[in-house]
Formats: sequence, C-alpha cells, structure tokens
Amino acid sequence: MIKSQKTSEMVKMALFIALIILLSVTPLGYIPLGAINATTIQMPVIIGAVLFGWKKGAVLGGVFGLTSLIKNTVQPNLTSFVFSPFVPVFGEESGSLWAIVISLVPRIMIGVIAAFVFSIFTKFKINKTVSGAAAGFCGSLTNTVLVMGGIYVFFGESYSAAKDIAYNTLMATVSATITGAGITEAVISAVVCGAVCAALIKYSERKG
Repeated sequence: MIKSQKTSEMVKMALFIALIILLSVTPLGYIPLGAINATTIQMPVIIGAVLFGWKKGAVLGGVFGLTSLIKNTVQPNLTSFVFSPFVPVFGEESGSLWAIVISLVPRIMIGVIAAFVFSIFTKFKINKTVSGAAAGFCGSLTNTVLVMGGIYVFFGESYSAAKDIAYNTLMATVSATITGAGITEAVISAVVCGAVCAALIKYSERKG
C-alpha cells in the first residue's frame, strides 16, 4: 500500500514537471497582454505546492528555475545574463554566479510561499477556491518581487545599460514591473489556481 502510494506521488510529480517543461519551451508559457507577456509557468508550481506540500513545491520551483537558466543559456537575449551564468554580463567578458541565485531562489520560493499561504487560509476554514487563489496570487508575486529585486541588487548597473535606461531610474522601472506585469500575472494565477486547486482537491477527496 505504501509502495503504491509513493509510486502514485512520483507519477503526479512527473506530470507536473513535464507540464512545467512544456510551458517553458512553448508559447503556452506566456500570455500576450499588449505591451507585456504574463508568465504562466509558475502555475503548475503553485498548484503542485498546494496539492503536495511545500517541499515538493520547492522541487517544482527548482525545475522552473532550471528551465529558465537553460533557456536563457541556449537562446540568450540582451538581459539573459541575469538568469544564466554562462552568458557574459552586459559590457563584460564573463557571466556571474549571481544569475544562478536569480534563476533558482525566486522560483523555489514560489512553491514554499504558495504552500504556506494555502495552509494558513485553510486553517481559518476558508474555502479551497479562495485559499487556492490566495496561494496563486502570493506565489506568483513572490517570483516577480524576488526576480526584480535580485536584478536590482546584483545586476543594477549592467541591467540598466542593457535596457538603455538611466541607473537612477531603475528602481522606478522595477516598481513599475512589479505593479504592472507582476500584479497582472498574480491576478491571472489567482483565478486559475483557485479554480484548479479546488477542483483537484475535491476530486482527490472523492476518490479517497
């Protein structure tokens, strides 16, 4: 019975990992919203964290981070140096190990934060849809805040030069990204994750 349960959990994790990889290599990972693209890759991480707990959520987030690192390595653009240590920092001849931190830590924290937010909401007897939505919103916003914050702290001047903006305006750019694309992504994640988490939990309880 225990072996069967472990096998079932491994299969479920494999499906979520496959979904994350699929979203990372196809346009499905991004929703065009006029001037910005809203990322959707964080959603399987959030849903997985809600269903399986923060440890497995952290693993799924790590997979998301690795796909980001790999994609920015093999398909680099002007700012890929903030996500891949193998891409030279703008204006320099080599990459930076801080890129690994930006690629992995925010994505790992998506799963951790989402799981804990869901747990807190359900402890207060709040229904699964609202709890899942809160997890979706907080998990997604965690990613945006930590990524943009990391870029500002570790690559501020180089990122400003690559984006052709004045360094003294970078904080305003970071804030605008968080309140613009970041909030948009968080709202989309809240709607999708709230509905999906509630449905999957209900199905799991009925099946169990």
